[in-house]
Amino acid sequence: MARERTMLDIPSDVETPAFVVDFGLLEDNLRILDEVQKAAGCTILLALKGFAMWAAAPLVRKYLSGVSASSPHEARLGKEEFKGAVHAYAPAYSDDEFREILGYCDHVILNSFSQWQRLRPIAQASGKSVELGLRINPEHREVKVALYDPCAPRSRLGATRASFEHGDFTGLSGLHFHNLCELGSDALERTLAAVEKNFAPWLEQVRWVNMGGGHHITRPDYDREKLVTLVQAFKKRWNVEVFLEPGEAIAIRTGVLVASVLDVIDNDMHLAILDTSATAHMPDCLEMPYRPEIVGAGEPGQHAHTYRLGGLTCLAGDVIGDYSFPKPLEIGQKLIFLDMTHYTMVKTSNFNGVRLPSICSHDPASGKITVHRRFGYESYRDRLS
Repeated sequence: MARERTMLDIPSDVETPAFVVDFGLLEDNLRILDEVQKAAGCTILLALKGFAMWAAAPLVRKYLSGVSASSPHEARLGKEEFKGAVHAYAPAYSDDEFREILGYCDHVILNSFSQWQRLRPIAQASGKSVELGLRINPEHREVKVALYDPCAPRSRLGATRASFEHGDFTGLSGLHFHNLCELGSDALERTLAAVEKNFAPWLEQVRWVNMGGGHHITRPDYDREKLVTLVQAFKKRWNVEVFLEPGEAIAIRTGVLVASVLDVIDNDMHLAILDTSATAHMPDCLEMPYRPEIVGAGEPGQHAHTYRLGGLTCLAGDVIGDYSFPKPLEIGQKLIFLDMTHYTMVKTSNFNGVRLPSICSHDPASGKITVHRRFGYESYRDRLS
């Protein structure tokens, strides 16, 4: 990346809990993605499922021409706030959702031939000039964590090669696949080989191919030259337009979650309770599992004082992890969790009625923190009835 900062210059009086996104670091990532799409001759879309901070839309629009969505709500947000092209995919649509999403999108991807058979009359009657495609399952596995592997056995995501034997492809103009998660261009290379082996007859018929997300393009060790070469060669072989839709690569290493220590207790070890939560604010800590880094902290035992950090909900397993610090933690002390922009804000919940972290941006030039959203009682109440 062009700049290496960890946002250590966040003001000490920032409210907590709060997500703080550094727009300078975000722009660094966007510049890299723009360089890649121009060199490869493809289009890179922002996957809203990973990062949907619409306060950043004006900045995103400078570099990316559209978004990918996974629901009518995401599609509407993309259309109204990001104001570019909108691509959508979901495992299934109801008739009403399909009608709604056709009104927001330029490309809509279906998950199966049965969906296409049922929804084709609605698409034809809509009068919308929307490109329609089909998600395929390459049946090629690259992801190690089963929870995030779209090509795991008996996956519901995408049409397998066998389903093409009796499926009617008429009227579809594109193919979509997604089988990566935090992976390099070598994984894409192996995936493309599987896609071309199994779906060549249909690649010859389509105008575009969406290669999904999971491409860690902005990671420092990612081989971007290989990605460019792969996309260029694929386009030439099949005479298609290519789309990529990373979420994490856009927002990785761009922001933090700032939390405060509420209490320190002892039960066979030192325990600190924070004003944030693993289950409500950073569920990947439990799902992935994922252990975020904290500024100034180390592994258990690395520094003199080791603590288990827990959240403020009543869930017994609301535990972020064990960390050590050079000095004892104090009530009111702020902790800065690094790389907490992607798959965080989009996955928060109000379990226990816990207040969601505020959403803020940081201007590296001025050092100014702007609070874009502060969540109060109404945001909790209005989710319920």
